[in-house]
Amino acid sequence: MFPRPAPAELDVVDYIAQTRATYNSLGYGEYRWAANPDPPALVPMAFPMAQARLALIASGGIYRSGQVAFTHKDDVSYRRVETSIAVTDLRVTHFAYDQTDARRDPNVVFPIEPLRFMVESGELGSLTPHALTFMGGIYSQRRLRSELIPRLVGEVQQMAADVVLLVPV
Repeated sequence: MFPRPAPAELDVVDYIAQTRATYNSLGYGEYRWAANPDPPALVPMAFPMAQARLALIASGGIYRSGQVAFTHKDDVSYRRVETSIAVTDLRVTHFAYDQTDARRDPNVVFPIEPLRFMVESGELGSLTPHALTFMGGIYSQRRLRSELIPRLVGEVQQMAADVVLLVPV
């Protein structure tokens, strides 16, 4: 029978309850989850990934040392982070998840080293010069759709990416 209860030894986090509590503590009303009734239009790749140029977009609050950190309430800004960056130069700030592991190894929310390895091994053609990062957990779906997403789409188009890897947190 589903859903099955989690094993007793598993440390389960109720992310829905945690998200609701977080937004409530920030002074928002009850969180309304986005509902998109139409499925996305999926397009098959016209060529192998080994020839593709990939753009990375991550919502884990990653930014480069020297850039301004993300703020909390409805921050719809984004950062360009060079894909050649040293992982030690990456920083993270986010209000909606425990950043301990991301600060220890940013690849858990911003998999730049695995992507570089895929390029070096020939599994992936190349990376765009910059990755795009933002702080997920944006309460305003209207601002997300009207402000952030169009800017990210414009950036990806300018970088002439063939495929985009979205890394949610």
